Amino acid sequence: GKKPQLADLRESGSIEQDADVVMFLWREDDENPENIMLDIAKHRNGPLRSVPLRFKGDRIRFYSRDTKHQTK
Repeated sequence: GKKPQLADLRESGSIEQDADVVMFLWREDDENPENIMLDIAKHRNGPLRSVPLRFKGDRIRFYSRDTKHQTK
């Protein structure tokens, strides 16, 4: 899919300007729907970053794709 950007919120009133934190969930690859990216696009008091996640629909949960943080 297309990576969302803050500019996508411009038509949504003052969300972009008023929010302290803006996060987007999106699929990098439509052929692998479990792989999700969490993009922190705005954070007044912290860093901007992207977090790769795995979505498990049967559990309605997101898990880290970073193997060093996964629990067995």
